[in-house]
Amino acid sequence: MKFCVLGSGSKGNATYVSSGGTSILIDAGMSGIELQKRLAAIGVELCAIDAILVTHEHNDHVQGVGVLSRRAKIPVHANSATFSAASKIINRLFSYNEFETGGSYHFRNLEIHPFSISHDTKDPVGFRISDGSVSLGYCTDTGKVSRLMQHRLASCQALVLESNHDIEMLRNGMYPQYLKQRIRSSQGHLANAEAATFLRELAHEKLQHVVLAHLSEDNNHPEIAFHSAVEALNNNAHCKETAIRISVASQECIGEFVSLTG
Repeated sequence: MKFCVLGSGSKGNATYVSSGGTSILIDAGMSGIELQKRLAAIGVELCAIDAILVTHEHNDHVQGVGVLSRRAKIPVHANSATFSAASKIINRLFSYNEFETGGSYHFRNLEIHPFSISHDTKDPVGFRISDGSVSLGYCTDTGKVSRLMQHRLASCQALVLESNHDIEMLRNGMYPQYLKQRIRSSQGHLANAEAATFLRELAHEKLQHVVLAHLSEDNNHPEIAFHSAVEALNNNAHCKETAIRISVASQECIGEFVSLTG
């Protein structure tokens, strides 16, 4: 399995995942032109995408879904509440597949398990994607960590995990109070410290790569998020003898192209 975060942040999110001849996007929150350009930069043609999986209906996750689906005849997978809430943004689709949150299903050679997260949308989900050899866990845009999330992500070989803001930067920043409260609410976004604690609980001997995602451009720095995660892993006994790579996703730049081994 290979994956690459094409971009992550409040201006647009998309992640490419490929295994065994199947290629998918998790979210498509940038313009169709920009997504096509970023795919080309990693050597992937738009026509190679077999499906788009949608986590929730916010514009920074669905902006390009409709145009990509129509342009390249790509089926879109989401739950019914997300399809309904996103209908005005995504407009007409080539085809769509409604999944049930909490129930796993197979798409070609992949097993996809959408699970509930906590965000201010109708029915937001994270994903665990497995090819029979390795698993990727994807969990951004959640205001709190739950036992369900921990259970679904517990044995993944790679994680894309939100580390949205530094609490002090948010508290002392220029955002209006209502927006600060939304971000810090149980349906908002994870702070660096919360993400680091979650990562420490998830870490295990076979975890290979962690991507910290959805960083706030105004209330975080990549170095702060990175060092919080490193410190958390250093405090996990399972990680003392293993080399877990940590990278930080960017809004403007394509992330590392990661290959996972079984």
